[in-house]
Amino acid sequence: MSSGNEESRSPSSLFRQLYRYSRWDGTQEVSPFDPDELIDSIADELLGDGDVRTALQRILQRGFQNQQGDRTMGLQRILERLRSRRQEQLDRYDLGGLIDQIKEKLDDVVRTEREGIDRRLADARGQGTGDGSQESDGTSGTNADPQAADAQGGPQPPSPNPQSPSPLQMLENIASRKQEFLNQLPSDLGGAVQALNDYEFMDPEAREKFQELLRMLQQQMMQSYFQGLQQSMQSMTPQDLAGLRQMLQDLNQMLRDRADGREPEFEQFMERWGDAFPEGIESLDDLVQSLQDRIGQMQSLLQSMSPEQRRQLQEMAEQLMGQAGMGEELAELAGLIERLSPAGAWQRQFSFHGDEPLSLVEAMHLMEHLQEIDALERQVQQARDLSNIDQIDVDRIRELLGEDAAQSVEQLQQLQRILEEAGYITRRGGELELTARGMRRIGEKALQDIFQHLKRDSFGKHPINYRGAGGERVDETKVYEYGDPFALDMEQTLMNSVVREGPGTPVRLAPGDFEVYRHELVSQSSTVIMLDMSRSMFLRGCILAAKKVTVALNSLIKGLYPRDNLYIIAFSYYARQISPEDLPRLSWSEWGYGTNMQHAFMVSRQLLARHNMGNKQVILVTDGEPTAYFEGGQIEFSYPPTYRTFQETLREVGRCTRENIVINTFMMERGRYLTDFVDQMTKINRGRAFYATPDRLGEYILVDYVDNKRKVIR
Repeated sequence: MSSGNEESRSPSSLFRQLYRYSRWDGTQEVSPFDPDELIDSIADELLGDGDVRTALQRILQRGFQNQQGDRTMGLQRILERLRSRRQEQLDRYDLGGLIDQIKEKLDDVVRTEREGIDRRLADARGQGTGDGSQESDGTSGTNADPQAADAQGGPQPPSPNPQSPSPLQMLENIASRKQEFLNQLPSDLGGAVQALNDYEFMDPEAREKFQELLRMLQQQMMQSYFQGLQQSMQSMTPQDLAGLRQMLQDLNQMLRDRADGREPEFEQFMERWGDAFPEGIESLDDLVQSLQDRIGQMQSLLQSMSPEQRRQLQEMAEQLMGQAGMGEELAELAGLIERLSPAGAWQRQFSFHGDEPLSLVEAMHLMEHLQEIDALERQVQQARDLSNIDQIDVDRIRELLGEDAAQSVEQLQQLQRILEEAGYITRRGGELELTARGMRRIGEKALQDIFQHLKRDSFGKHPINYRGAGGERVDETKVYEYGDPFALDMEQTLMNSVVREGPGTPVRLAPGDFEVYRHELVSQSSTVIMLDMSRSMFLRGCILAAKKVTVALNSLIKGLYPRDNLYIIAFSYYARQISPEDLPRLSWSEWGYGTNMQHAFMVSRQLLARHNMGNKQVILVTDGEPTAYFEGGQIEFSYPPTYRTFQETLREVGRCTRENIVINTFMMERGRYLTDFVDQMTKINRGRAFYATPDRLGEYILVDYVDNKRKVIR
């Protein structure tokens, strides 16, 4: 409890030690986001559903850790720390102590008065007389009247009875009545304050203590409304109180003008009374918001107290403000604020569990602190929508949670901009989309992931003896034969001569000494990836692996084999060609039911017919047998699949075979129907079949593709 002769805790001292969540000396910095690392971290999510906004919102929520191990905390962690900060306050303080402190001061006033009464009686008895000086002590009440004085043992008119009591007896009677009055004081704060305000103190020290308590409570009540009064009210005089009443009247008049549609005189008001309000008030709206916040803090304080504590504080406030002549003005002010800006979420009840007491001013600062935490919590929750991330007050985060949290929020606010400036995403209308560059980066990441885990012996290579020119040189050498490219290894050629003839000059070369580098033939090929988009591929978790290997193969071909051709066919109920950029957005809902391989083979064959040279192949990725086919311009569906379904699909396989198209099948499941169908298909076509789990699919397809591209010339 702060008072004129008691040091009050400053608002900052209430919370300063709670700011320390982790060691921070100001030298640490959260590393800026790297766009490549960002896009790599969400590559699988983008391949899964293609939703850029959702993927970025996941980063916002869970945070991000770069390759150096630096961690940017996400909004979920920020929320947890805000809630932890609030809970620390609730576990530390006790609002009931506010009432207890005032009661203790009132008890001290009463105790001092009782001791003063007893001391006066003892002095009078020691002198053997009551010299009548008590008459000067019976008129000290601020609102005394004859009836009250009589009830409290005040001075009485001289008795006409000649046998009137002695001065000592009169003093004893007065003391007895005053002690009885003190015994009958109301137990509630408001009643006790009102009773003592009308009471005529006998002890000067008790009277001064009570007057000081009244001044302190009035100051704290006014400070609870007007934050800027904290310093100026430390020594409030009656003239100061009169000035406050005038300020309240002017404020209410200005708010009435606003409510009634008239132009308020805001500048003149602030010029005269601006010191009563916090800094940063630039308009009447700012002023109304500031007052609303203060009233909201008081309402939160009251609602967070027990019903009995709330009643006592409200009654005491009414007594004090009424005595100061400001009760009506404050009530009108609250009504005008409610009219101009209806109450909302700023009125909040808190449940305190601590034992550290607070003064009224300290309790109001605590409510302000909790209100700031609530406001930040709402900002962070709303920032789950990417468009609201800039609304988070970084300075408040820094004050409440520290520099590391503030830097994390600043980084998250730059997340979308960094990816846009890197060219990985773009805004189209109200949506965020991957760019072609972003898709290429995802393909490179998929390729890197696959080759990082490759085992070259996953399945056999396919060497073929071939004579001819062209291709890329390798480090292996051979004796020159007619028709070989004359890529001479001069060092080995000379060494062969020396070994044959021995040391000496000149070195004589024979035809058998010539050593040339081998070359490998890099063939041109055209490939169709047929992706099964039926519901089972999604339910079994196979579709992400299929998408990932597709973008990886696309990246591989564009990077190493730019003359090759790659097409993507997605099929379920029917088949259609898609671009790599469309792949992330594909979902089962677009394709309905069924597995129409026949239509997919047909479309693949038509695409590959555009190319007369080079190898042609179809890579089929599926987890089930065919269940649909085209006939007479209509799709026929049946499950379990009919003989007719198999027959029509195998007929299309035969057409592909006659056009020299190799079909390699990668089975994601080992069902009986699928196995039987693939066995029949491989008898017709010279392709191969593999069983591949989702985590190994990429290795199988990419290694096989590369191995079949490069044939060493022997």
